[in-house]
Amino acid sequence: MNLIELLHFRRAVRVYDKEKPIDTEKVKQFLELATLAPNSSNMQVWEFHHITDPSLMAKVSKACLDQVATSTANQIVVFVTRQDLYRKRAKFVLDFEIDNITRNSPKERQAKRIKDRELYYGKLIPLLYARFFGLLGMFRKTLTTVTGLFRPITRQVSENDMRVVVHKSCALAAQTFMIAMANEGYDTCPLEGFDSRRLKKALQLPSGAEITMVVSCGIRKDDEGIWGERCRVPFEEVYVKR
Repeated sequence: MNLIELLHFRRAVRVYDKEKPIDTEKVKQFLELATLAPNSSNMQVWEFHHITDPSLMAKVSKACLDQVATSTANQIVVFVTRQDLYRKRAKFVLDFEIDNITRNSPKERQAKRIKDRELYYGKLIPLLYARFFGLLGMFRKTLTTVTGLFRPITRQVSENDMRVVVHKSCALAAQTFMIAMANEGYDTCPLEGFDSRRLKKALQLPSGAEITMVVSCGIRKDDEGIWGERCRVPFEEVYVKR
């Protein structure tokens, strides 16, 4: 399928055919492709929990209110944000960037580029991603408000703002995964209806982790998999040409 065909094929499938299994290794491959999704500052503060064990599948489905989209699924992927790993991921990206600049940038520009990356990933990113009961967010908001009096500046820097940022990045990975699955003829359904506390407990996630969405996987059941025609608001209501 070409891209247009893929996007029309992909639907939120509610009922899967349990008699038609999907290849676990291919799903893993598509999750690896999901890591190619664009994400804020390349921080990659995400994890993809690929659920194949039947007993854990049952626990995950229960935490998802036993929706048919999970109870009939062949496999499930839980997309998780790990903002608590920001220091580790920032160091990883910084180490990569230093090596990348050393190998690929003109020698006369290397020192400045490395210095810029060290400032960004060594100081600015830790300041932005850190959380402490909302107090650090208030400090960042005050700082940007004052600075914004004199020049344009990013203003979405509160702790809640940064939480939104990491979830947006994780959602982009989930969308990339679903498109890759569609290319194989596999179906998915993104779910936000779940008991996050029970789901985190089932997956043994640390307190700093948050769940962006659950994606059930399988092959749609004929005549039941999708609920009729796709509904979309008229394009003229959402398209604004400036």
